Amino acid sequence: MRRPIIGITLDREEPGGYANTVPWYALRTNYMDSIAKAGGVPIALPPQETFAESHAEMIDGLVVTGGYFDVPPAYYGEQEIHPTVNLKLERSAFEKKITELCFQHKKPILGICGGMQLINVIFGGSLTQDIPSLLKDALCHKQKPPYHKGHHSIELKDGTFLENLTSHKTLDVNSVHHQCIKEVGPSLKAGAIAPDGIVEAIEHPHQYCLGVQWHPEYDVCELDQAIFTSFIQACQK
Repeated sequence: MRRPIIGITLDREEPGGYANTVPWYALRTNYMDSIAKAGGVPIALPPQETFAESHAEMIDGLVVTGGYFDVPPAYYGEQEIHPTVNLKLERSAFEKKITELCFQHKKPILGICGGMQLINVIFGGSLTQDIPSLLKDALCHKQKPPYHKGHHSIELKDGTFLENLTSHKTLDVNSVHHQCIKEVGPSLKAGAIAPDGIVEAIEHPHQYCLGVQWHPEYDVCELDQAIFTSFIQACQK
C-alpha cells in the first residue's frame, strides 16, 4: 500500500538565531519523525496562503502544528487583544484556508496544540486568550522542558474516538500552552478534559478531524503514538 503524503505546517521566524539576516521556516523534527514512524511520508508546508489550494490537492492528510503564536481573536469575534497574545497573521491565514479546504475534501486533519485551537475556531468555537490571568482556578498548563514527561492528567470522554484508541480512561500528557478552548464549536465535541475542566481534545463526529491540546509528537503516553497511527490509517482509506 502506498504511504500517504502528510502535509505538516511550518512556522515562520524573523531574522535571528539560525539565520541572522533573513526570515526562515522552522519545525521540530519529532513532528516529522512521528508521521514517518506511523507510516506516512511527511512534507513541510510553508505558510503562504497563495499555495493553500495546491497543497491541499497534493496531500492525503494535514497536520496543523503548534508554535509560539496565537489564533487571531478576530477569527472568533473578539476585537480586544490580550497583552500576552502573539500574532502571526500570514501563518494563521494559510492554516485556516488549508484546514478548511482539507475538511471540504474529506482529507484527515490532526491539529496539535495551537492547531487544535484553530480547528475549534474554524467550527465556530472560541478561545480564552490567556489562562493564567483569566482563569484563576486553572492548573499550570505551561510546563518547563523537557516535554517528553507528563505534566497533568486528562480524562477521556465516553463514546469518543480517543476512548477507542486506548484501554485507559485517564492518562498523563505534557502541556505547553497559555490559551485554551472557551466554547467548543457547535459541530464538534470534546474528547478529553483536564482536572480543571479545560478541554484537552476535540473531534468531529462525521470525519477524521481531531485536535489535541498536548504534544503527542513527544510520545509521553501510549495514546500519543496511537493518535498518529490512527491518523495515517485514516489517510490510507
